[in-house]
Amino acid sequence: MRTTLLFILSALLILAGLAGAVLPALPGVPLVFAGLWLAAFADHYQHVGPWTLAILGALAALALLVDLLASLLGARRVGASGRALWGASLGMLIGLFFGLPGLLLGPFAGAVAGELSAGSQARKAALVGVGTWFGLLFGALAKLALCFTMLGLFALKFVL
Repeated sequence: MRTTLLFILSALLILAGLAGAVLPALPGVPLVFAGLWLAAFADHYQHVGPWTLAILGALAALALLVDLLASLLGARRVGASGRALWGASLGMLIGLFFGLPGLLLGPFAGAVAGELSAGSQARKAALVGVGTWFGLLFGALAKLALCFTMLGLFALKFVL
């Protein structure tokens, strides 16, 4: 009974983590890793041991790094100022309160507002907004891909 509850909790953590890999409100990658670790613990590490967990942890760290770098590189590639980066972050936080439209438009609007406040012209600010948005999108997709890689590795080790 206890093992079943641990596996259910593990599945819930993994599902919440997958949602969090796309939605910035949840710490997606850490939740996926926690769910996988909990499943390994529930199984008494019979199928998934320390080496696999270390690899999963490295993949989780890589996912977090890629997410951070993707948004920065997307913004920097189009010449964003520091204010645009702060604006995109603030726009993302505010966008959380407005559902999916807020999540999609918040970082763009924040980056544009930040770039305009740094003295850029509207055309450059719009370009920075688009570059920042694509960076955030690429980061979310890369995070999701790495989360599924973690799940695949775990499932492979669990089945074999």
